[in-house]
Amino acid sequence: MKKELILYENFENESLGNLLRWRCEPRKWFLDTSSSQLVLETDEKTDYWQKTHYGFQADNGHFLYTKTSKNFRMTTKVTITPKNRYDQAGLMIRISENTWIKTSLEFIPDGLSKLGVVVTNRGYSDWSTKYVDCEDTVQLYYQLSRIDQNCYVNYSWDGKEWFQIRIAHLDIPDGSPILAGVYASSPQDKGQEVRFDFLSIEELDNDPRAAYL
Repeated sequence: MKKELILYENFENESLGNLLRWRCEPRKWFLDTSSSQLVLETDEKTDYWQKTHYGFQADNGHFLYTKTSKNFRMTTKVTITPKNRYDQAGLMIRISENTWIKTSLEFIPDGLSKLGVVVTNRGYSDWSTKYVDCEDTVQLYYQLSRIDQNCYVNYSWDGKEWFQIRIAHLDIPDGSPILAGVYASSPQDKGQEVRFDFLSIEELDNDPRAAYL
């Protein structure tokens, strides 16, 4: 059920591929050709969140994306060295400020961190979480699939065994272009180091079973 590769970026060149664009570009980032990684440091007070619960809103996280209107599976491997409470990095798809999904580990320095998914529809965010015990440096794989208005989110510690953490509806208008890619943010202070090994986006059929293959 897999089709063509929409994008594959392994960060081995001295510049980003021409299909990729920054939204809220970080002040510090570079391509480490020795390790084939995109490396960035997060700026302070950056996040994605909308009006749920306590009224907090933010729409300025670092987001490196490509654009597609197809059904797809998106995968990345990320290593984070967090410094501050709530530091995070992972995958995101976005229609607008009011409609998007992100998945990441949110770092808690004095307790269990939260691996989860934020789904935002009509300008309101919800958040599903799973507590995990992690070290100061964390390596994770994330996978986010879109089939029509359904989104499927998985994670893995080794890139081989995958665990589902969310199936969600997203209000995607028919034929609407979607921004899809990697993101990182630091809601409090700056300086989290993030290293992405690759970003892969492959086309899927519209059969929901494709999200599980």
